[in-house]
Order: sequence, then C-alpha cells, then structure tokens
Amino acid sequence: MTRATLEAYYAAFNAGNAQGMLDCVTDDIEHRVNEGDIRFGREKFAEFCSHMGVSYREQLKDMVIFVNEDATRGAAEFVVHGEYLQTDPGLPEAKGQTYILPAGAFFDLQDGKIARVTTFYNLNDWIAQVSK
Repeated sequence: MTRATLEAYYAAFNAGNAQGMLDCVTDDIEHRVNEGDIRFGREKFAEFCSHMGVSYREQLKDMVIFVNEDATRGAAEFVVHGEYLQTDPGLPEAKGQTYILPAGAFFDLQDGKIARVTTFYNLNDWIAQVSK
C-alpha cells in the first residue's frame, strides 16, 4: 500500500492533478518544504499545490521509491525538470527559465495515506540555474 500511495501521489504531481495529490494525504498532513515553513492540514497543502501550479511547471523523472516493511515510512529520489513561470516573492524574477534539479522526499504514512512529507533540494543550485 505504501508504494502504491507514493506512486499515485507522484503520478498526480506529474499530471498537474492537485486533487489527485490531495487524495493521497491525511486531513492533518504535515508538509515540510525545503527552506520553508511547516504547513499543517489539507487546506494549507492545497494552497501550496495551487501556488506551485501557477509559478512552476515541473516533471519528476528518474523516480526511485523506497518503503519500509511495515508500510509506515517511505522515501523518494528523483530529478526535477522544471520551468519557472511566475516570480515567487524573494526569489529571482521568472522569465520562463528551465532547470534540472536533483531532489528527494521523506514520508510518514498512516492507514495508507501520507501523513508527513518532507522535501529536500539544493535551493542555491536552483537559484544559480534560474539566474543565468
């Protein structure tokens, strides 16, 4: 179940299907974004997905998913292939720049749904790529 949940979550991400991502998370999801604040709950997670859909167009490739034996923890490693569409406050100006960025995520799961996701990538690498 853990692997299937994570596969569905990332398939929804790659399809730009925020509702599909929301279907994979618990009501009290803990969302820990790289270099950012912790967001709690489906409403905050939905706001983040909406923002990302406007500011970025991303596809995750070379996906490898890891799961533990009791289906309570998971991890994923992947490469983000993206386009920066709309300027995010505090970041460089968006002009349609493209980027390729290694990234990963860690998960806690409860009853087959994602209860926590923590995402990691190198922000300085991303800034350097979109600042060229």
